[in-house]
Amino acid sequence: MNIWLLSIPIISAFIGWFTNWIAIKMLFHPREPKKILGFTIQGIFPKRQHIFAEKLGKLVSQELLSFSDIEQKITNPENIEKLMPLVERHIDHFLRVKLAETMPVISMFIGDKTINQLKEIFIAELKLLFPELMKNYMQQLEHDLDLEKIVISKVASFSSGKLEDILNQIMSKEFRFVEILGGVLGFIIGIVQVLITLIA
Repeated sequence: MNIWLLSIPIISAFIGWFTNWIAIKMLFHPREPKKILGFTIQGIFPKRQHIFAEKLGKLVSQELLSFSDIEQKITNPENIEKLMPLVERHIDHFLRVKLAETMPVISMFIGDKTINQLKEIFIAELKLLFPELMKNYMQQLEHDLDLEKIVISKVASFSSGKLEDILNQIMSKEFRFVEILGGVLGFIIGIVQVLITLIA
């Protein structure tokens, strides 16, 4: 059998791998627009970086990190209940130590029974106050903190090299698979070409 005929699958495999490797590289390169034979060429991600940033900003602000979800979490009675031991210790310290330091005369008339009663009243009131307080705080935070704008600004300001590094870290296995797949398909096509040649 002709040596050149046997080399067809190997050459086809190389071409399949190489074209896929070039295609992956062209996702990121050239980073700046280049004029080649009258055509302007630029990597897909550098060219579309601003659009990518806008889509990611919307995704983060609407789906991944919703202020309403955070509000529900922090105003959940179970989560507020977890704060109460710390609040109670703080109130106890205030009534027993701080009050005695700042208003010693009043503290002389407040015993353990009164301190415990005051703590119960304060804690009951704080349990009612905290959800409303957190809700108002989250509404103000949502107004002041535009997550979508922050993400867009951050991603749009990434250097093309940094963006490439991030995507390579996430998708390096997938990129490698695409390269290998190109080689495998090229090899199969080469074998088919050899078989067609032999049959003909």
